[in-house]
Amino acid sequence: MNNYYKGKTILVTGGVGSIGSEIVRKLLTFYPKAVRIMDINESGLFHMENELDNPRARFLVGDIRDKDRLRLASRGVDIIFNASALKHVPLCEYNPFEAIKTNIVGTQNIIDVAYDEHVKKAITISTDKAVNPASVMGATKLLAERITILANRYVDKKATCYSIIRFGNVLLSNGSVVPLFKQQIENGGPVTITDSEMTRFTMGIPDAVNLVLKATTIANGGEIFILKMKALRIIDLVDAMVEMAHNKSISKKLIGMRVGEKLHEELLTEEEARKAYENEEMFIVMPNPPLNRYDTITTPKGFKKTENKIWASNKVVLLSKREIQEILEGVLNEKSAV
Repeated sequence: MNNYYKGKTILVTGGVGSIGSEIVRKLLTFYPKAVRIMDINESGLFHMENELDNPRARFLVGDIRDKDRLRLASRGVDIIFNASALKHVPLCEYNPFEAIKTNIVGTQNIIDVAYDEHVKKAITISTDKAVNPASVMGATKLLAERITILANRYVDKKATCYSIIRFGNVLLSNGSVVPLFKQQIENGGPVTITDSEMTRFTMGIPDAVNLVLKATTIANGGEIFILKMKALRIIDLVDAMVEMAHNKSISKKLIGMRVGEKLHEELLTEEEARKAYENEEMFIVMPNPPLNRYDTITTPKGFKKTENKIWASNKVVLLSKREIQEILEGVLNEKSAV
């Protein structure tokens, strides 16, 4: 990755969010020519500029809904990471038109601008909620995935390649349940749980971003890269956090599933599994031919056809309470180091 990103100009939209900001920090260690950090969050940009104090970082106020602003931000760019999204499931249920404008129209803007400005790669960051979606957020991210992949039908080999990177819940990201549970525990409880059987795929921010950057180096256009993740029961996460707080008096309260929530998440659809390859770190769903950028579609080196047919978070071996605590401790140490 050092050689791949060195000397390149890179745009990260949603650049002050949990994933976007970590992508920025990691990219700056590879000595790029410049990293342009675009976000509508002016205060977040201000604080990040002071934190990084890096001459290769450029801070741009802007929204991916605004194609003209996006076009200016993309001039001379080699790679775009689109980490902008409306991602809170209940909020998207109550604000569906806004979710469409950001998650779908915003993605379309990036596709168009990347092509017009001769950007080499445009990567859309997606979510496992796009798999068999039960919510507005999941449905908009599914459509964002589809238009990103199918954009490769409209370009030739020398034009932009468009690929997807999909992962699940990221511990301590904005909107993660971990900060909410932590606050409820500090307040003396109760900790609110939607369903005692709910499961989720999960990973830490640094691990997610490291695999995002690795996947981008081998992207040729049309692939869906799916990061392999551990799974846990939400109630086990709560028990692990309560034990870490050394307060056994904290109670739990079942409040029922929120609008748009699924009991369990999936990494791939059955159809995608037929085209999936894997290595130790990720799956790749290869594109359906014909795509204009290929004469033939070649599987990346080190990947083999996957035989695993279990894609749901309740069908894999779940993390134990102690394993959850070890992950939380590692994530908290990494976050404090930043």
